[in-house]
Amino acid sequence: MIVITGGAGMIGSMMAWHLNTVLQRDDIVIVDRIAHPEQWQNLCHRRYANYLDKDELLTWLPKIGKIDAIIHMGAISATTERDFNKLVQDNIRYSQLLWTWCAENEVPFLYASSAATYGGGEFGYDDEESAIDQLRPLNGYGYSKQFFDQWVLRQSSEGLATPPQWCGFKFFNVYGPNEYHKERMASVAFHTFNQVREQGNVKLFKSHKPGFEDGMQLRDFIYVKDAVAVMAHFLEQPQHSGLFNIGTGEARAFRDLASAVMISMGREPSIEYIDMPQDLMGKYQYFTQANISKLRNTGYTAPFQTLEQGVQDYVQQYLMQTDPYC
Repeated sequence: MIVITGGAGMIGSMMAWHLNTVLQRDDIVIVDRIAHPEQWQNLCHRRYANYLDKDELLTWLPKIGKIDAIIHMGAISATTERDFNKLVQDNIRYSQLLWTWCAENEVPFLYASSAATYGGGEFGYDDEESAIDQLRPLNGYGYSKQFFDQWVLRQSSEGLATPPQWCGFKFFNVYGPNEYHKERMASVAFHTFNQVREQGNVKLFKSHKPGFEDGMQLRDFIYVKDAVAVMAHFLEQPQHSGLFNIGTGEARAFRDLASAVMISMGREPSIEYIDMPQDLMGKYQYFTQANISKLRNTGYTAPFQTLEQGVQDYVQQYLMQTDPYC
């Protein structure tokens, strides 16, 4: 049995898709607390054994039977969340409870960290644990993930109880099917598609940083199908623990992403540049690019889809279909 928290979210539900379709497994327990009225549709095509509310999980764990792993994707993922008390409870305390249970019961624990821990990138995007304390996230969400990463590393370095395998995944800019409930936090690919369909063009943020042209802010965009394939790799490699970047290792511009969406829709690229909202000023990453050498050293050799390949699959196989859910 595999438990997926945040299993009705984008990455969680796509991890269930990978388990169903690639690994032919349906012994899955989905754990979440669905707040968006349409988010349940992320589960409609999935095969799984049970669904639990997040507050039921700790009571149910002893009843589930043999658990092969807990994949902990559940969290407040909005970079604009201002209530740090909520971030503490959902992103730190809940994660610590699950870590402790996995340590006591010898169950592998794979969890979502974030590239937001790298802040503005002043110290690069290297997932070596020795460099973690110098990182300076730009928002409370990023710091909540940084705090838990640091706490995990202390458990390990001080010889305290740890799960037999633990992996913290620093996700870069993930886009793809089943992100539709994320609203403002959904990917630029999703927003581009909707804007072009409704208005005929797309609006991107102007640059407010010297050295970056409008639309040329750079991010490491990774298609969600590639992201979950990396996670599945670690399920089959229990000897590897640590923090791992999940990105392609190649930064691309928002302008490239928007153009790829429009071309996949059969449209000529048309882009308008607008001012950045005040609540993002000073908290916006202008460049991210994962160092994936550590991932490659674990034996993960599969190529990542290019931005154009991933966007084409997303747009044509999902967003342009009557049923866009994977």
